[in-house]
Amino acid sequence: MRKYELTLIAKPSLKDAESKKLIETIKDLLKDFKVTKEDDLGQKPLAYAIKKEVAGRYVFMQFEGEEALAKDFETKLLRNENIIRHLLIRTK
Repeated sequence: MRKYELTLIAKPSLKDAESKKLIETIKDLLKDFKVTKEDDLGQKPLAYAIKKEVAGRYVFMQFEGEEALAKDFETKLLRNENIIRHLLIRTK
């Protein structure tokens, strides 16, 4: 069983509906994985500006699955214009 943690910072201008849609999009990418924890930590100021944004909406997810994570998963995160930054870690 492989376990992963994903922390991402979305644009602060996203409305609640758009934020939920973004989370659902990520869950669709992880359809073969079981999401064990999901937290929308809300909007927080950034330590420094990223892509001209001074604040961001933080989202944290833990998920696990039998298979390895698809190689293009991070590419899809990078291509999403609503995501400022992300961090993906394999915990076990």
